Amino acid sequence: MWWQKQIQLNARERGFHLVTEEILRQVPELSSLRIGMMNIFIQHTSASLTINENADYTVREDFESFFNKAVPENEPYYKHDYEGSDDMPAHLKSSLLGASLTIPVTNGRLNMGTWQGIYLCEHRNFGTKRKVIITLQGEVDG
Repeated sequence: MWWQKQIQLNARERGFHLVTEEILRQVPELSSLRIGMMNIFIQHTSASLTINENADYTVREDFESFFNKAVPENEPYYKHDYEGSDDMPAHLKSSLLGASLTIPVTNGRLNMGTWQGIYLCEHRNFGTKRKVIITLQGEVDG
């Protein structure tokens, strides 16, 4: 079975946001897969996706601090600055982290580790609603 749809994630301010439950609420079809894969692809160049710690919020704060130091704003060598000082750094951060995730599905659930969650990495100061394509592939129960 193959299945695909577009969902939206709520607009958020800059930072790393746990969105696992927001995604799962919009993909009830997941529960029908006995075994398979879910691919999550964000259709934006200034936000990204990653998987990491889902319990301690300070991990997300540390991610934001690290990326702001590693990819600072207002560098004199940036040529792309039409949309503000946060735009080019957002593109670079997005490329470093990536636009998609592929997660195994077992018995209708994402087969992630106990302390893993899906992050929306919003790299613009004031993000917009983010479009995400969900693709499921696998064997259906029954």
